[in-house]
Amino acid sequence: MATPTAAAASAAQLLKSQPLIFVTGSANKLREVQSILGTKIHLASHALDLPEYQGTSASVSAAKAKLAASTLNRPVITEDTCLCFNALNGLPGPYIKWFLEGVGHEGLNKMLAGFEDKSGYALCTFAYCAGPDAEPILFEGRTEGRIVPARGPANFGWDPIFEPSGFTQTYAEMDKSVKNTISHRYRALAKLQAYLAEHGLHQGQQ
Repeated sequence: MATPTAAAASAAQLLKSQPLIFVTGSANKLREVQSILGTKIHLASHALDLPEYQGTSASVSAAKAKLAASTLNRPVITEDTCLCFNALNGLPGPYIKWFLEGVGHEGLNKMLAGFEDKSGYALCTFAYCAGPDAEPILFEGRTEGRIVPARGPANFGWDPIFEPSGFTQTYAEMDKSVKNTISHRYRALAKLQAYLAEHGLHQGQQ
């Protein structure tokens, strides 16, 4: 029988060798995450029908990660993305997907029609859960900007209406090589990557 120390070491080694599962059904998100991470993390994807939780970005991400890790019985990451309008005290926030589906880009702009303040921020929260019995660890990334009439391709969510601070292009108009070095998703992934590297987990294949 393996000693507790040997068993723990064996479990740790298994965790390092497993690919990190990104739970998503969005091909656009998967491509962007892979582009940002390159080969630095051993990543695979899995589409999983998870409940649509309500709450903050942090609570939603943690709940999704915990359920996904329990369902798949392996390490996972989940992502929750928000678009927050300062004039509306952070709304639509984690409900941006449903607002976008309901009113579209034009409707989102009209929500701010009565406000001088068009500023906002994009917030991304990745949750890493090492397994069914582990507590999720959260990594947030935030990019400031403003809400503008839609410009650029409309094939990736609300990207056409968000213009990051310091730029004259919306996310949708930007070259991906630029967006992926300043975006909310990039900032959150940089923190996640640093954590995994520090603990020697899910390292990219050489």
